[in-house]
Amino acid sequence: MSPHNRRILVTGGAGYIGSNTTLQLLDAGYDVVVADNLSRGHREAVDPQRLHVIDIHDTEGMARLMMEKPCDAVIHFAAYIAVGESMKVPEIYFENNTCGSLSLLTAMRKANVKNIVFSSTAAVYGMPARVPIPETEPFAPVNAYGESKVMVEKLLHWFDLIHGVRSMRLRYFNASGADPNGRAGEDHEPETHLIPLLFRAIQTGEPVKLFGDDYPTPDGTCIRDYIHVTDLARAHIVAVEKLLAGGDSDVFNVGTGHGFSVKEVLNAVEAVTGRKVPHVIGPRREGDPPLLVADSTKLQERLGWRPEFSSIETIVETAWNWANRTRR
Repeated sequence: MSPHNRRILVTGGAGYIGSNTTLQLLDAGYDVVVADNLSRGHREAVDPQRLHVIDIHDTEGMARLMMEKPCDAVIHFAAYIAVGESMKVPEIYFENNTCGSLSLLTAMRKANVKNIVFSSTAAVYGMPARVPIPETEPFAPVNAYGESKVMVEKLLHWFDLIHGVRSMRLRYFNASGADPNGRAGEDHEPETHLIPLLFRAIQTGEPVKLFGDDYPTPDGTCIRDYIHVTDLARAHIVAVEKLLAGGDSDVFNVGTGHGFSVKEVLNAVEAVTGRKVPHVIGPRREGDPPLLVADSTKLQERLGWRPEFSSIETIVETAWNWANRTRR
């Protein structure tokens, strides 16, 4: 099926993963409409002709947008993502991530849009019994962020069963890296992701705090599955294509199946940049499991997706190039 004449609505499309996915959709020939309230996204990350500044809580406004710009599917990124923050102010995570998603789904119903790819998280698994984690592991989140995403996954189940809204739920961990062509990258404020924080420490000389070195891992620091944002964007595209081809609702992990510890990432940053990273070890961060690696065999076998950019060296190199671009 040709992507031409297919329009995709990307919520949160001015954010990190959303803006990269928008670029990949455009590269693939799709028309794209972006909805973002710019509370944590960046206006300059999106073509102004495609950007609609709107909050997904505005149910009527979102429905009107989808009727004025008829779309074949929604890719839903609009969410708060900081685990630590979710354990301090859980109410804003349930309000934004869960209630916002319910508003979006209600708007989709009003506009008769039947396909959605949901940016979920492997945080829904909590501290899983098996690693790499298969999709069959039960929900067991250990932080409010993960719980807010579980609630949306459950909403999607019922909207499919009752209203015929089909969904692809993608669960992943640490999105990282930047567009290989330098068009988009990571720019959160406040920044909570490891690799940009390591870069900031190099650039400012202010030591970055690493959370805990007493975990039951080989070097005592947390291990995570780092997935390049371009690989992640392409996973969302193969998922939306499956829906557009009439596929049933499903859930897929997106990952490399291999994890890197905080110290291993720090070492990779030092190797790529040729600079030492000033750092200090702090206490563990609440809600952080020691080891999280996703098994993406199902995605690879059923949808033909493969990670192409997710070596730790490529992740760090593309992110470092973005960090050193001319500041917007």
